[in-house]
Amino acid sequence: MQFKHAPAAVSAVFDDPNLVSAAGLVPMLRLAQHAGVDRLAQARLTVPTDKGSNAGSKVMALVAGMVAGADSIDDMNVLRHGGMGRLFHRAYAPSTLGSFLREFTFGHVRRQLDAVSSRVVQNLAGQTPLLRLRDGERVMVDLDDTIIEVHGYQKQGAGFGYSGVRGLNALIATASTSSSAPVILGQRLRQGKTGSPKGAARIVGDALATLRRMSLGNGARPLLRADSAFYGHATIGTAITAGADVSVTVRMDPAVKAAIATIAEDAWEMIEYPNAIRDESTGRWISKAEVAEVPFTAFRSRKKAERIEGRLVVRRIPDLGPTRVEQPTLFDVFRHHAFFTTTAKNAIGTVVADKTHRGHAIIEQVHADLKAGPLAHLPSGVFTANSAWLVLAVIAFNLTRAAGIIADRAGRLAKATTATIRRTLVTVPARLARSARRITLHLPSTWPWEAAFARLFAVTHAPPPSVAT
Repeated sequence: MQFKHAPAAVSAVFDDPNLVSAAGLVPMLRLAQHAGVDRLAQARLTVPTDKGSNAGSKVMALVAGMVAGADSIDDMNVLRHGGMGRLFHRAYAPSTLGSFLREFTFGHVRRQLDAVSSRVVQNLAGQTPLLRLRDGERVMVDLDDTIIEVHGYQKQGAGFGYSGVRGLNALIATASTSSSAPVILGQRLRQGKTGSPKGAARIVGDALATLRRMSLGNGARPLLRADSAFYGHATIGTAITAGADVSVTVRMDPAVKAAIATIAEDAWEMIEYPNAIRDESTGRWISKAEVAEVPFTAFRSRKKAERIEGRLVVRRIPDLGPTRVEQPTLFDVFRHHAFFTTTAKNAIGTVVADKTHRGHAIIEQVHADLKAGPLAHLPSGVFTANSAWLVLAVIAFNLTRAAGIIADRAGRLAKATTATIRRTLVTVPARLARSARRITLHLPSTWPWEAAFARLFAVTHAPPPSVAT
């Protein structure tokens, strides 16, 4: 593509009061209203002083800015241009929204704003098939944390965590199915130097309670997947008490090593693995990766009532370290990766259990999605303000996910990233025209995603359904 005109023949003037750069905020905020974002925030938030007045409108403004691409307080100016004032009430100044966030305390975030986020995702699930389930299929609940890098010395709680990067620690719990992209059920911002398992049991309990209230109607037990950092009785016990099964990577302690040593050589079977080759004559996968399992009792050092029975599924691959190449060993040497699961073997076999567990990596896509948007950095120096920012970012993420499903259930937008949905459905330029007390949005002709936008617009402008309060 090349520029069509000579440079002198084109000029730019910011003078049209009827243009908006993100017309997709109209259906997005209608969807947010249907999910009860404003009403829930207004009813539940008790942020003190005059900065807490109109909490519902301020929460809606912050979520709208994030949906439109804001990743800092100053970016909230994206809501204050052209004809936005004719479309929306109370487009607050960034300074007002920043002051509002800084008034949050731990209780406001943990007990009030978290409750708003939980009910919003429940309401969205009641209006949109966020999690599609086939007969007998489980919902996969994934738990993991990530370090959000920050800069400067005035960020409360910042520290060097397990990644060696100075930042704050965000713990996220997501839910997904084989045909549905992840949605976020729970979140928590923690100090950067916090160990991964701290507070994990509570967020697992909250996430599974939210999932249970979403009433998916399948009846199958959800499956909690996590890495070895969360292999502890508190987290696993909470999940089982809440009615879920677990699939959690274990640390290679003496008990695990002893269990692996009892596996017979003929018990190992090949699995489909990266770079494996399928033998067309036998139908088997030719690969160096193999799996086997052995019955295992977790937490044997605890009292008998607290021990958990399950299976230890082990994957082994050849150890091809440099020392092995220089001097080959007499026998094959393997590296072992094991995880503990409470699923029944007759329901999920060894190979399927391994493949299912490896699917836990899907949560990394959610981390990347958030960091490519509102969590590109945490905008405030106040820890509780950043905690509130994380919860609002989660609300925006779930709203965007629901919008993609409504707009294009059978197409790629149903599983698209937030950036793709924003580019196709939200940041659509429009010119406002008023006639007979009605506003018409004049959108670009031949917009490639016109049908998806039209569907989202039509659905969100239908009468709102009843919502949880």
